[in-house]
Amino acid sequence: MHLYLKYVWILFKSQTQYRLSFWMLALGQALTPLTVFAGLYFMFAQFGQVKGWSFYEAALCYAIIGLSFALAETFARGFDMFSTLVTSGDFDRLLVRPRSTILQVLGSRFEFARLGRMLQSLIVLIWSLNKLPLALTAPKLFTLTLMIVCGMLIFTGIFIATASLSFWTIQGLEVANVFTDGGREMAKYPLSIYEKWVAYFFTFVIPLGCVNYLPLLYVLGRTSGSNILYMLSPLAGIVFFLPCLFMWHIGVRHYRSTGS
Repeated sequence: MHLYLKYVWILFKSQTQYRLSFWMLALGQALTPLTVFAGLYFMFAQFGQVKGWSFYEAALCYAIIGLSFALAETFARGFDMFSTLVTSGDFDRLLVRPRSTILQVLGSRFEFARLGRMLQSLIVLIWSLNKLPLALTAPKLFTLTLMIVCGMLIFTGIFIATASLSFWTIQGLEVANVFTDGGREMAKYPLSIYEKWVAYFFTFVIPLGCVNYLPLLYVLGRTSGSNILYMLSPLAGIVFFLPCLFMWHIGVRHYRSTGS
């Protein structure tokens, strides 16, 4: 953990050397998702509600997923850009160092300008919670925190699984964007508005529905069964994350240097 925090501090200092450029980039990252949020607003302004979901309920869903993805992009960006280490042969150097390859790849790149997206999602989260008639009890606050953390683990797991494929394909696969950027955009809306096969896929294969839809039903007081199951459903993110780590270790064992 000490080494990881040192990576964070060193890269943060390097990225803030030109402060105006850094803050302008962070501002741009905060404003860019507003186009998606504006689309959400205008859709609900036109139709009033979508399959029983109000604008503020959808905004809460949007904020949770946006915050989870921004955290994953900020702190797991090394895996998203991992294929460059394979093609350049730089991964060979990571193998001879007496530290975990996962830790080294995590620490190889941070995108602190993504904090702008994080701030924008946090503002929408607080605003939507204030607009909704909710009693924020300790269990509900715990559930919201679990949704954000486990959502970050799911997106990080997708980054790791995609990076693992680079051991065989060398170049990164653009099809992975279907599950990262595509999954993010899909999960910004309640899962019940989609076709059943989409809902099943993003619940039992990539469990984004377990961090944005099922626990949200509990937070909003829409549950009809045991609340504990809805509260703990975000833990499916941990279940998804562990096989991604296993896939990474398999890839490392099968790595063949590019000879660069």
